[in-house]
Amino acid sequence: MSAERDSAVGEQGSDGGRKTAGAARTAAAGTGASAASAKKAAPSKKAAARKPAAAKKAAAEKTPGATKPAAKKAPAKKTPAKKTPSAKKAAPAKKASSAPLRKAPAPRKQVVAPKKATASVPAAPAKTVAAHPQGESRTALVRRARRINRELAEVYPYAHPELDFENPFQLVVATVLSAQTTDLRVNQTTPALFAKYPTPEDLAAANPEEVEEILRPTGFFRAKTKSVIGLSKALVEQFGGEVPGRLEDLVKLPGVGRKTAFVVLGNAFGRPGITVDTHFQRLVRRWKWTDETDPDKIEAAVGALFPKSDWTDLSHHVIWHGRRICHARKPACGACPIAPLCPAYGEGETDPEKAKKLLKYEKAGQPGQRLRPPQAYLDAGGRAAPPLGAG
Repeated sequence: MSAERDSAVGEQGSDGGRKTAGAARTAAAGTGASAASAKKAAPSKKAAARKPAAAKKAAAEKTPGATKPAAKKAPAKKTPAKKTPSAKKAAPAKKASSAPLRKAPAPRKQVVAPKKATASVPAAPAKTVAAHPQGESRTALVRRARRINRELAEVYPYAHPELDFENPFQLVVATVLSAQTTDLRVNQTTPALFAKYPTPEDLAAANPEEVEEILRPTGFFRAKTKSVIGLSKALVEQFGGEVPGRLEDLVKLPGVGRKTAFVVLGNAFGRPGITVDTHFQRLVRRWKWTDETDPDKIEAAVGALFPKSDWTDLSHHVIWHGRRICHARKPACGACPIAPLCPAYGEGETDPEKAKKLLKYEKAGQPGQRLRPPQAYLDAGGRAAPPLGAG
């Protein structure tokens, strides 16, 4: 196109030059020199007139150096050809910039979807799984722990020690026997033991072989026989046949540790204590109350979250929940009343119907662990356990 424009300009200039020369000859009939000068002057004026037009065209085409000769304009005219694709690329860039605006509704839908899911499905606890353990302040932890205890108190208002006993001596013996077995098995075994050896003096003088035969159903019966006979002798020799009401005295008895001591103190003497059994350890770690694994450290960490007056009932609530709903292998998350507060929600069955089938004891319409439970438990719909050998 540059070649065509240049040729057109040359043709016009030659025609115009001839017309101007003819006019000069007719008017002045001058010499050849004056005619030649007139021919030169006419094209120069037209070239000067055409240069601004070319400059305007060059400016329109964004080509610098409009006053340069036409021979040097050829590469400059290539630059629009190079800029033309860039201009074409600019258009897709605008489309690309507008693309996120078109995709903007997509993220909004993703935000709304979980909210709808939490309204229809118990997915709210899934948010707490990410919220509570990460960056939870000490104040928030205390509030959440105490709220869990309040919720469990409403679920288990009849919570009680699940060992049958009538006095501190029976409770301390039953607690020692409950190691590595269920309270139900202990409750089915102790009636025969206490019928034959009702006092510490009787058990201290018992024949070990006869005691072993009675305790056989509880497992580890030889070691347990040694412990209960030994603690009975210690009670007779050191405490006049009475169970002491102090922690430092109880832990001196054979087979009695801090857990057993707190069970006795809290339930036989009304003195607050935290019972850190296997259920208690499992649940407080699931709830992120503590990461400790040592029972003594767990006791100290959890005890610091609650007033001392709550310790005994707290132990009952947590242990009952661990036995009935929050099991070790397959928690019934879908039937859990404190699921929105639990960071471990989702570790077990979340479907409500399937979770109901995992419930135990009175929550599943089954007998409890005590042969002689408190009346409040029976009034709440609980059922007494069958004796040993029944059914």
